[in-house]
Amino acid sequence: MLVLGFDMTILNVALPTMAAELGATTGQQQWMADAYIVVFAALMLPAGLLGDRFGRRRMLVVGLGIFLVGSALGALADDVNWVIAARALMGVGGALVTPLALSVLPSLFEPDERTKAVGIVSAGSTLGLPLGPIIGGWLLNHFWWGSVFLINLPMAALGILACVLLLPETRDPASPEVDLLSTALTASGLGALIYAIIEAPTRGWGDPLVLAMSAAAVVLIAGLVLRERRMPRPMLDMGLLAHRGFLFNTLAATLVMFVLSGLMFVLPPYLQAVLGHDSLGTGVRLLPLMGGLIVAARGAQPVVARFGARAVVSAGLVVLAFAALLGSRTTVDSGYGFTALWLSLAGAGFGFAVVPAMSGALAALPSDRAGSGSGLLMTLRQVGGAIGIALLGSLLAGAFRDRLDVTGLPAAAADTAGDSVVAAHLIAERAGSAHLAASANGAYVHGMTLALLVCAVAALVAALLAAALLPGTPGARRAGSPGDMAAAPADARQ
Repeated sequence: MLVLGFDMTILNVALPTMAAELGATTGQQQWMADAYIVVFAALMLPAGLLGDRFGRRRMLVVGLGIFLVGSALGALADDVNWVIAARALMGVGGALVTPLALSVLPSLFEPDERTKAVGIVSAGSTLGLPLGPIIGGWLLNHFWWGSVFLINLPMAALGILACVLLLPETRDPASPEVDLLSTALTASGLGALIYAIIEAPTRGWGDPLVLAMSAAAVVLIAGLVLRERRMPRPMLDMGLLAHRGFLFNTLAATLVMFVLSGLMFVLPPYLQAVLGHDSLGTGVRLLPLMGGLIVAARGAQPVVARFGARAVVSAGLVVLAFAALLGSRTTVDSGYGFTALWLSLAGAGFGFAVVPAMSGALAALPSDRAGSGSGLLMTLRQVGGAIGIALLGSLLAGAFRDRLDVTGLPAAAADTAGDSVVAAHLIAERAGSAHLAASANGAYVHGMTLALLVCAVAALVAALLAAALLPGTPGARRAGSPGDMAAAPADARQ
């Protein structure tokens, strides 16, 4: 769980370096981040069921092995498309490991020890969030970009060894069967949706391919919903959304992930290309976000007990909206101090919103549907994260290209400069053009401003929905139980 935790954030710091060395456009950078998340979201539910049916230890070992192979391929890749393929393969491994890492705990520990065990696993994954940018930054300063993949190999190998030597095999033969058609509909529907969003700024929303992929996404996802509603034992139990507490807590948690994933995508290029920090410096400067998140996640339980989950979730979302609005006031000359201020607020808002929302979602369900509810919650949150990267990254890419002044550049150089702020700086350096570099910085900050304004609106809408529609304090107190709150940070990195 530690290696999966920091692998979610380690790539964000590496993206600007990889853009420079591999010539990756903003769209390709979005795919490097999203390939992992889309596959992860599509396969998490069937992966958990495979563990129940064929043995959790066996599937954990298989998942870690796939993750190891994907990491090795990523480290050896010399082409953007191979990096994207490697990230997708790592998503398969991550999807197997994540649900099973927690599902094996009940067979290992008695109830009185289980909360402590969940807390330790949670600490591992939570610790991975701030470690990712720092480890990634240090590796990039001393080695080539492939080292951010290579660091996974010894950790995954150690995990495989521990599973083989220490874990007993457990199964649940009564679990639903894996539905291959539903899995295929999920993966293809999400893939088509993300493809359309990422390609739209370059091709245009009216492009036939973008329109076709958008239509295909709607048809495939609608087909998934219809199929699952007719299944006697569905893999993706849509009936759970009939529970008001589950529906609106899940919606709040999904919108929070939309905002956080978008922030983590747009910030590193600003810190590196615009402010001029190196990779390690960028990783360290993302710590206020993680610090705010960890402090809020730890302090959420007593606050929920005092004021109720509805008030805390709503307040957390308002703080997140304010932080994004404050961030949208960033200028080229703002400096890091201003960024650290709104990043800290964003982390605190995220922590206070997502932990009670997740706990409240699961507490709203009957106990016999907690497993399927947890799977649906995690899947929808992953989808929110993937769409956040795709939509906000695309908005930023379009705004950057429109605002960038490439007057006087040859057509090929002008086209390359419009790919990303990193590419624009490389062209400016070769051409000796201070004007192009300044224009790139201004264009990127303009695009980031638009992305942050969308984040602020999304968080504010979620806050209003939470305040109006979440169940009152009694359900919230139940949601804030120690076991739930201990388990929540483990999923918070998703």
